[in-house]
Amino acid sequence: MPKILLVEDNEMNRDMLSRRLQRRGHEVLVAVDGAMGLAMAQRELPGLILMDMSLPVMDGLEATRQVKAAPETRSIPIIALTANALVEDREKALAAGCDDFDTKPVELPRLLEKIRNKLGASDPPR
Repeated sequence: MPKILLVEDNEMNRDMLSRRLQRRGHEVLVAVDGAMGLAMAQRELPGLILMDMSLPVMDGLEATRQVKAAPETRSIPIIALTANALVEDREKALAAGCDDFDTKPVELPRLLEKIRNKLGASDPPR
């Protein structure tokens, strides 16, 4: 299974989501701010990035722009995660280069479907 990079500053969200993804067979890498997420994306080349939009140091929009600007990382799918569910928030995330958008609190079945669509893989049994 491709590695997933989870870029999330909220410890509770980060722990809950990474555990749930690991139970489904994913290797999950974790970054706590946008700059760390960008560095990890460049170093680890994950199969997919789950990017919180509201991050310290560098927000998710800028981190996404930089991931998508670099030749070695531009093809990595990025799913924006945010508590802001306004149409404008979705448009900003997609304009920055995100490949999809999902809202928090995360509904795991919906997010897993988006991950499957971006990775082209089936969800392994629990």
